[in-house]
Amino acid sequence: MQMDLLAQITFDDIALSFLTCVVVRETMIMFLPDQIAGPGGWLIDTGAEEA
Repeated sequence: MQMDLLAQITFDDIALSFLTCVVVRETMIMFLPDQIAGPGGWLIDTGAEEA
């Protein structure tokens, strides 16, 4: 039964999931404050803080 479920997953499903994750991550980086999603952020750390 579990193999039947895995056989139904297509490349399009995987690609759509990846694209969705990228869009959600970029949206969070754009709209959340830097303390949460930005340089040194606790949820998404986008890199070292600039001097």
